[in-house]
Amino acid sequence: MKTIDMAQFLNESTIELHTLERWIEQRWIVPLDATARVEISETDAARAMFIRDLTGDLGVNDEGVAVVLHLVDQLHGLRRALTELRIEMNASRRDPGREAD
Repeated sequence: MKTIDMAQFLNESTIELHTLERWIEQRWIVPLDATARVEISETDAARAMFIRDLTGDLGVNDEGVAVVLHLVDQLHGLRRALTELRIEMNASRRDPGREAD
């Protein structure tokens, strides 16, 4: 997984460190290594930018952000499940002797 230097990310994103730390406390962002304060994953960086847009540009309050993030997480989970199902279906079509589970 690619990571980004935390200081560079904060500088480029215009997100302040205390704001990012609050988002981590609220578990809106869950770093793989909670003790690491030097780097942030690309996924967490994208999520932080999304939260910044929600709270800044769109004016969504904390409760609304939690709801939006929960729904986005559900959509990503569904997308992963559908991708896995598609892969399994394609594999079973290529192997006609394979029995259904």
